[in-house]
Amino acid sequence: MILDASNSYQSINISDEIKQLISESDRNTQLPMLVFSDVDSTFIKQEVIDLLAGFAGKQAEVAAVTERAMNGEIDFKESLKLRVATLKGLPVSVLKEVSQEVEVSDGGIDLIQHLRKQNHYFALVSGGFTQILEPLCQKLEIENFKANNLEIKNDTLTGNIVGDVVDAQAKADYLIALSRKFNIPLSNVIAIGDGANDLEMMKIAGLSVSFNGKPKVTQAANVSIVGPWLNHVIQLL
Repeated sequence: MILDASNSYQSINISDEIKQLISESDRNTQLPMLVFSDVDSTFIKQEVIDLLAGFAGKQAEVAAVTERAMNGEIDFKESLKLRVATLKGLPVSVLKEVSQEVEVSDGGIDLIQHLRKQNHYFALVSGGFTQILEPLCQKLEIENFKANNLEIKNDTLTGNIVGDVVDAQAKADYLIALSRKFNIPLSNVIAIGDGANDLEMMKIAGLSVSFNGKPKVTQAANVSIVGPWLNHVIQLL
């Protein structure tokens, strides 16, 4: 199913097609929902690694690797290692500059506000970086999030990741962990993503949503949102 998100979502009568899709998802209407979203090019408009690479003069090189990883052409862990290595030597001050460039996708704030009013849950998971995601989540009062940690020594990026990499399986594992934490079934989870790294979490969610996704993601998703407005997820709740 394709949802046209060329304009902001307005509360209207839900189509029979969407009603049928929801009914077939086996969700428990007596329990809250969990909307579980990817970050880069989904909840936010940018790819953070590409922004960081711009400061290193490696933007074209890194963007090419990002594209291949998003399409599932190369392993995510390998691609992340290659891309982060290009950041070696950047001053930590760059992280603050990049944070200021990050923009939430159109309608993203509307979606969060709607979920809070309805007592639903929201979480972000990213193959990007905690140093960028955490300030954003603090600003928006998003309590549940997970991302990779860039290694920093002497106020400089080392070009390495600290700890386990947040890859496709890690995203799915975090989804499962949160569903248990909130005591809600996976059938009450809506997973949103755009790249190959999101396929595992989308596979186990009650409803999967491609947000301007790559062909593999669009093909695998229950719903494909096409357009800049993320708040169209509201009609799937």
